[in-house]
Amino acid sequence: MPTIPVILDVDTGVDDALAILFAVAHPDIEVLGISCVAGNASLERVVENTLRILDVAGAPDIPVAAGARRPLISPARSASHVHGEGGLGTVHLPPGERTPAPVNAVELMRRLITESPRPVTVVALAPQTNLALLLRQYPDLAENIERIVFMGGSASVGNATAVAEFNVWHDPEAAAIVLDAGIPTFMYGLDVFNQVSVDRDLATALETGDSGYGRVVGALLANRVARSENSAAEYTGLIGDAGALCALVDPDALTTRLLPVRVELTGYGRGQTIVDQRRRVGEDILHGTAGAWEVVEVALDVDAPRFARLFLDTLGLSPLAN
Repeated sequence: MPTIPVILDVDTGVDDALAILFAVAHPDIEVLGISCVAGNASLERVVENTLRILDVAGAPDIPVAAGARRPLISPARSASHVHGEGGLGTVHLPPGERTPAPVNAVELMRRLITESPRPVTVVALAPQTNLALLLRQYPDLAENIERIVFMGGSASVGNATAVAEFNVWHDPEAAAIVLDAGIPTFMYGLDVFNQVSVDRDLATALETGDSGYGRVVGALLANRVARSENSAAEYTGLIGDAGALCALVDPDALTTRLLPVRVELTGYGRGQTIVDQRRRVGEDILHGTAGAWEVVEVALDVDAPRFARLFLDTLGLSPLAN
């Protein structure tokens, strides 16, 4: 099959790092460029983490650009309680020789989409501030965007709040703008994000093994959970954002539905992705009070072991499972 031309939009903490490693390694994905936004860490840390992870991956010269430092309206918020002050948990990587592109992330995305001979898939693994700014400034670019795959949202519970997932909650106005852009959209939310994990013994074997690459992956897997001075970290081994890239190359492992979705912008529910899973028309629709909704392909379930194997196979680490 032909490769899928992809732009990654990241706020590189731990799970974005795993996604970048997967995207660079998979033969069916062509990473055209990476745009960075503040989220899991400050913009400066996100850019530096991205460059260093590309070094770990042995990636070719992929352009990386800095974008938005804060959400469109809300103040910037730290996620250091999950990803550590540096964004990569306890993983400390040496600086390399890569440098960011001398353009803003929005301009980089505009150029890559415009110049691509085939429609581009944008994979948003972060608050969607960069993407919202791009689509507001250059709405005609939608014609050369195949679809938007975003890690974010939930059809059930949240994590940033009881109902809102972090990426959407961090900049709900941006997420609403992107949904409203008229581009086919796929939501890889917490419903599937929280299912795909790597066995703890395997992660430990990677973290303590002889391969520097494997040690980084093992340490990232072991750092997916918030750490506290007063309690031991619970191991989950989630591959996190990498699952959204797995969805690109193995969509049959997912159960999805085309459903109406909207982003709540006010009150405690701010940042919630409300997913209408009703089988029958409700009174709000009958009486014209439902408001605006966008139809989105929503991932509701996943063959988690299949995605975990795909992740490990792509990174060349599956033999350690035997």
